[in-house]
Amino acid sequence: MGVFNFLKGVGASVFGGKNNAADVEKLLAENLGNRIQGLKAEVSDANVALSGLCDCLPTKEKAILLSGNVKGVETVDGTKLEVSSAGAAAQPSAGTELLENQESQFYEIKSGDTLSKIAKQFYGNANKYPLIFEANREVIKHPDKIYPGQMIRIPKMK
Repeated sequence: MGVFNFLKGVGASVFGGKNNAADVEKLLAENLGNRIQGLKAEVSDANVALSGLCDCLPTKEKAILLSGNVKGVETVDGTKLEVSSAGAAAQPSAGTELLENQESQFYEIKSGDTLSKIAKQFYGNANKYPLIFEANREVIKHPDKIYPGQMIRIPKMK
């Protein structure tokens, strides 16, 4: 996972228009807890570069999405955001339909999209929308509150 592009003028205004490294680090800590050891963010103009050691691949993906789904952010570089060897090798929990140990696809929400529509597109079943919501809980606070330009992750299914 390298550098990801986001829509600069779209996203939550969580930093009061003054994106800085401390704000990015605070946002990630508030949403991901201590799941990234040695987290560092560097902000330059509309670009964010993240580094640290994530407990698992979904944490890395969520950190990239949380950082990019902020108004004023255009790119997020996750090349220095590592995944611990234990987290990379972890197998999905019993009963889950998702393959969380494999890289997810990122999807940009378009006008008219719903999580059900997206679930139908990727999983062939609109009723699988809760899987997408749960996989993006840190990015999407309510399943009916998504917006065009927002980026989410679509984990692979078994």
